[in-house]
Amino acid sequence: MAEITAAAVKELREKTGAGMMDCKKALSEAAGDIEKAVDWLRKKGLASAAKKAGRVAAQGLVAVKTAGKEGVVVEVNSETDFVSKNELFQNFVASAAEIALKGNGDVEALKTTAFADGKDVQGALTDLIAKIGENMNLRRCAKVAVNDGVVVGYMHGAIADGLGKIGTLVALESTGDKAALEKLAKNLAMHVAAAAPVCLNVADVPAEMEAREKKVVEDQIKEEQAKTGKTKPAEVIEKMMIGRIRKFHEEIVLNEQFFIMDDKKKIKDVIAEAAKEIGAPVELKAFVRFALGEGIEKKQEDFAAEVAAAAGK
Repeated sequence: MAEITAAAVKELREKTGAGMMDCKKALSEAAGDIEKAVDWLRKKGLASAAKKAGRVAAQGLVAVKTAGKEGVVVEVNSETDFVSKNELFQNFVASAAEIALKGNGDVEALKTTAFADGKDVQGALTDLIAKIGENMNLRRCAKVAVNDGVVVGYMHGAIADGLGKIGTLVALESTGDKAALEKLAKNLAMHVAAAAPVCLNVADVPAEMEAREKKVVEDQIKEEQAKTGKTKPAEVIEKMMIGRIRKFHEEIVLNEQFFIMDDKKKIKDVIAEAAKEIGAPVELKAFVRFALGEGIEKKQEDFAAEVAAAAGK
């Protein structure tokens, strides 16, 4: 009997969308031959989702789930927005988030976690693909937790409890009053949904992003000098660079952003003031923001070609 490796199981899962246990069985039946295993799964009706795997899935739902001192955000994609209103799909996404709470935030680990009826999460999704008839993808998952404090979630434009298009989590570490912390965290979670920060602190800004922005600022200053025909002193240019990079940080860094509910205060100042009122230090430990479909390259349809094809030309 051929040895069934984890790599082979992973490859077969990616090819067919079938569950891990089904892939293992198929490989065993096919003596480790991937293509024969694909055929075995097809014969059993377990690879019916494979033909849909190439279609772009950029719609779907984001789920937010919290419990005690931890919370998760999960994104499951579908091809059309119509599916997000399907009760079976909503139940699957909500259940996946519930299961994710017991995990570590790793989406690949979540896919292989037990779901129901002997299926893992990926296997249950494969069944759902077959029932609904659209390609779907458990795309990503994130988890945050605190030792002492609160984790609060917010769903912008929720279509069901904890389900919608933009989901956020905010984790506050503090020994202070939990009710006051939850109120603060809820406001911050709403801010994160609206302001879409990239990172928590200036030190967290990716080096590549920082370098790219500095190059943009340098080019802007050169163009301004070329237009006026005047060369500014080095110290003036340095101050301009510092000011514009600070503005950049105020756009993408959560602690440096101005609070949407009081645009005269930065988030770090709002937290400092809250700590004084609560009577204990408050640390904004982490945040997560998932906007449905962000970063997915959507297929651009050629409408003229589509009409021509429909007309048989």
